[in-house]
Amino acid sequence: MSILNVEHLSHGFGDRAIFHDVSFRLLKGEHIGLIGANGEGKSTFMNIITGKLMPDEGKVEWAKNVRVGYLDQHTVLEKGTSIRETLASAFSFLFEMEAQMNEICDKMGEATPEELEVYMEDLGTIQDMLTMHDFYMIDAKVEEVGRALGLADIGLDKDVADLSGGQRTKVLLGKLLLEKPDILLLDEPTNYLDAEHIEWLKRYLNDYENAFILISHDIPFLNSVINLIYHMDNQALTRYVGDYDKFQEVYAMKKSQLEAAYNKQQKEIADLKDFVARNKARVATRNMAMSRQKKLDKMDVIELAGEKPKPEFHFKEARTPGRYIFTTQDLVIGYDEPLSTPLNLSMERGQKIALIGSNGIGKTTLLKSILGLIPPLSGAVEQGDYLSIGYFEQEMPPDISTSCIEEIWQEFPGFTQYEVRSALAKCGLTTKHIESMVKVLSGGEQAKVRLCKLINKETNILLLDEPTNHLDVDAKAELKRALQEYRGSILMVCHEPEFYDGLATDVWDCTKWTTRVF
Repeated sequence: MSILNVEHLSHGFGDRAIFHDVSFRLLKGEHIGLIGANGEGKSTFMNIITGKLMPDEGKVEWAKNVRVGYLDQHTVLEKGTSIRETLASAFSFLFEMEAQMNEICDKMGEATPEELEVYMEDLGTIQDMLTMHDFYMIDAKVEEVGRALGLADIGLDKDVADLSGGQRTKVLLGKLLLEKPDILLLDEPTNYLDAEHIEWLKRYLNDYENAFILISHDIPFLNSVINLIYHMDNQALTRYVGDYDKFQEVYAMKKSQLEAAYNKQQKEIADLKDFVARNKARVATRNMAMSRQKKLDKMDVIELAGEKPKPEFHFKEARTPGRYIFTTQDLVIGYDEPLSTPLNLSMERGQKIALIGSNGIGKTTLLKSILGLIPPLSGAVEQGDYLSIGYFEQEMPPDISTSCIEEIWQEFPGFTQYEVRSALAKCGLTTKHIESMVKVLSGGEQAKVRLCKLINKETNILLLDEPTNHLDVDAKAELKRALQEYRGSILMVCHEPEFYDGLATDVWDCTKWTTRVF
């Protein structure tokens, strides 16, 4: 049974085409991985099929009465709303039914016998619906999901505006799971999630009977939960049966076959053109030449897709710093309340440290405290001598209004336009990306703009907060290679063991010193 039909879909931003004449069909129970390089249009496709964006051309048709749940990284959580209230809003349609039921009860006192009969029937229907959807167990369900995702530990009455990126993702995910939709649409759900809750989500999706479409650059996670791949590339969408590893195998074979056919055809075209050029003027061979020219004119010429620009990251290195990068004396980090016990930490030149642990325990707060961006609650941080610090934040400001070129120029005013464009191109961005406003770029493209700033600054210590979030497979592999090559020191928050394995000299588990109970 088809849940979703997409026919002849085309869309673009300005003169930049995202996809052209794309068709897609989703069947009941299919577990789909939607993959492709940064900027190929995966999130745009999700926004179109959920009606958040109108396509330039084409038709999107859902089956009747299908309830769709969409985990969107850019959903705004309303300040002044608690975690409990946000999770309970998954049942808003039931609360609306309860309000209808109360209205009917109010009307029944003055109803005629005929009206009363209708009201009683409506009341029975609504009560059956409320019972069927466990309306009277909503509080218990909210508590259950809150515990499963670790939200109960930070307090279900906490304001959603005060949450970290990972906690925010968990709230959105919890709300979605409570809604129990007929189809799940998940846009990079593992971003900001710690290892424990990625495992929980993996188990949930493996047991999920309904269909889902998953966008993820976390290949081990993707492989563990999907059975179909749709590859978005060069404005087209291609279906592959199997997991990501199987896709790579088939894709490489198809690419090799296409290149062989292209080379064979190009040789045939060259031979035909040569024959026509040599024989069209001679009376005896003119007809043969015309016959070959007709063959050339009718030939369906094979075209190879242009190679995507692959990022090249090379970090510039500043002078050698002193032996110690930083030391802390009884440092207590936090905002209104402590997030850590007193910390006595030190980092030496050449160390590459991965900070791991659950969301909300203060990993980002520790980075900002070491940088001096936020004051400690008590204790002190002493930075070493001759430090040249490079800092990679999780996200760009949501209200950013600059173009990519302006963003780099603000950081490096001495660069010529050629140098700015060249720097961005080396990070894997095309001319159309480079000339775009930053806010219209995908999360991965925005991350490449921020990395462009970082690699063109001379540093000897890098503080990286979830640098792999949103990056596609090629960019992630290149970043790991560049960080392994980097001779400076690194302090990095990361939730992907496959990224920091072989890169980090030390792993600090922040749960050992957090004041949070997990």
